Amino acid sequence: MATITKKELIDRIADGTGHRRVQVKKIIQQFLDEVVNELGKGNRLEFRDFGVFETKLRKARKAQNPKTLEPVEVPEKRTVKFKVGRLMKQRLAQLTGVAIDDEAGDIADMSDAGGDDDDADAIN
Repeated sequence: MATITKKELIDRIADGTGHRRVQVKKIIQQFLDEVVNELGKGNRLEFRDFGVFETKLRKARKAQNPKTLEPVEVPEKRTVKFKVGRLMKQRLAQLTGVAIDDEAGDIADMSDAGGDDDDADAIN
């Protein structure tokens, strides 16, 4: 499995669209900055059929230091959660040949219904 960098994506988009790399880099960076800003405000970001980004507050908990076996207090923290959207699940399954875990069980339901139901799409 390869790691693709932001620079490589910028190069691909610039080559594919014919735009200058500097322009594409500014747009991509502004997009990423906006995503971070909105998540920082506690907002949920929904990209229809791609997925949903949202922050989740993890409660404080007690853990154990594996080396000393002493109890350790872990403070609460905010983390980012991403839920894969319907079309991304389908596309990844096609590309990899492996079914993507579908917790809600909604892919089959939407495919049977034609996938045109806006209420079903709003979930993803």
